[in-house]
Amino acid sequence: MENRDETPKDYYKILEVDYDATDENIRLNYRRLALKWHPDKHKGDNAVTAKFQEINEAYTVLSDPAKRLDYDLTGNYEIDKFTLREYLTRFKGMILTCNGLGINHTSMWTQLMESNECLEK
Repeated sequence: MENRDETPKDYYKILEVDYDATDENIRLNYRRLALKWHPDKHKGDNAVTAKFQEINEAYTVLSDPAKRLDYDLTGNYEIDKFTLREYLTRFKGMILTCNGLGINHTSMWTQLMESNECLEK
């Protein structure tokens, strides 16, 4: 039985990747973190073992396209815990698709974010 009181985990932050990270970036960061936090390197430290298990759990979800899509659609939506930039970055694909645009938004979105950075300065 799943504990519903537990705060949802942000697998993207656990793996230290952006919300629109490629499969390759996810894999590379997973390998880097798994080597850093492997329990064999930190004998007997339960906190390290828990961190390693959390990293494996995040990778299991984000490395599988179906699980990642499900997580993105039903995962961590606590809006108050995101900055506006994190929220827009995380949900940009869904926002553009839901608006019926269904276009390759990467270059357009990058230009929009860069223009917003200029406005913030």
